[in-house]
Amino acid sequence: MKLPRNFYRPLAVGAPAPYTELPIRAERMIHFVPPHIEKVRAKVPELIRQVDVVLGNLEDAIPADAKQAARAGFIEIGLGNDFGDTGLWVRINALNSPWALDDVTEIVAALGDRLDVIMLPKVEGPWDIHYLDQLLAQLEARHGLTKPVLIHAILETAEGVNNVAEIAAASPRMHGMSLGPADLAASRAMKTTRVGGGHPGYLVLEDADGDRPRQRFQQDLWHYTIARMVDACAANGIKAFYGPFGDFSDPAACEAQFRNAFLMGCTGAWTLHPSQIDIAKRVFSPDPEEVRLARRIIAAMPDGTGAVMIDGKMQDDATWKQAKVIVDLAELVARKDPDLAAGYGVI
Repeated sequence: MKLPRNFYRPLAVGAPAPYTELPIRAERMIHFVPPHIEKVRAKVPELIRQVDVVLGNLEDAIPADAKQAARAGFIEIGLGNDFGDTGLWVRINALNSPWALDDVTEIVAALGDRLDVIMLPKVEGPWDIHYLDQLLAQLEARHGLTKPVLIHAILETAEGVNNVAEIAAASPRMHGMSLGPADLAASRAMKTTRVGGGHPGYLVLEDADGDRPRQRFQQDLWHYTIARMVDACAANGIKAFYGPFGDFSDPAACEAQFRNAFLMGCTGAWTLHPSQIDIAKRVFSPDPEEVRLARRIIAAMPDGTGAVMIDGKMQDDATWKQAKVIVDLAELVARKDPDLAAGYGVI
C-alpha cells in the first residue's frame, strides 16, 4: 500500500504534479464522436460550441479495421480545433486489446496538454488504473506536459462493480466513473439487450384486491449500481456519470433515466446522438433558483466563516462551500449557454 505522503508525488521524474483537487468544469454531457468518419470530424467545430465534452471513441462501435483510422482521426480533431472551455477526451481500447498501448502513446505524444481525460473501458480493479497511471506519467515526462492527463473509468463488469471503491481511490489521476450498462448486463448474465434504461419485465405488482386488475410498477435495473458508483466517487472527491441511453426514439425515457442519475448524485451523462444533448443540458444544469440562493449565501458570508440566517434557515461554512460549487458551476455553464446566463445572474 502506498504511503499517504507519496500519493500526490509524480510517478516519473519530470512528470507534472498530480491534482489535489479536480478542476471545476462544466461536464453535463460527454458527447461521443466516431473520429474515423470524415463528415463527423467536419462537424466538431460546431459541436465544441454545443457540448461540454467532445470524446473521440476508439473502442466499441469502431470496426477492427478502422481502429488506426479512428486514432489518427482523433489526433486530427485535437490538433485542428480550439476547444476553449470544452473538454477533449478519448475513450481508448481496453487494456487487453492489441490497440490500447498505441492509443495511449501516440495520442499523448501528438496532443500533449490539449488532452484532458482518457476514458478507460472495462476497468476491473485498481491494477488497471495503476498501469495506466504509471504509463501516463512516463509519457508526460517524455513529452514535456505541464498538466496531468486524467483517467475516467467505465464500470461495466461484475468484477469492476465489486471493486468500485478501490478503483475510485486508485490514483489522484482519477477524474470519475461512468456506468456502462450494456457490457455490465452481459457480464452479469442479465436478461436484457437494452442499452441503459428500464425493462418492462423488471417490476413489482401492487397487492391483490379481489378481482380488480393490479397495477404494475416498472423498476430501475441500474439503481443499485449507480448508488454504489456515486458513493465510491463522492467518498474520493471524483465525479460519477450515467453512461449511454441507447433508444434514441424515446427522449422521455432518456430524460427520466438522466434525471434519476442526477438526483442520485451524477454530474452528467453520455450523449450518443445530437438529440440527447439538449436533454443532458436541461437535466444537469444548475437550477436558477438554487443559483440565486447560493449567491445570497456567499454575499452574506464573504469570507466563508461564521453562520447566518437566510429565509429562516441557518447557513454556515459547509453550506458556503456548497454554494461556491453551485455558483462556480453556473458561471462555467453560462459561458457555454448564454440563454442560462441571465437566469444565473452572470453578465
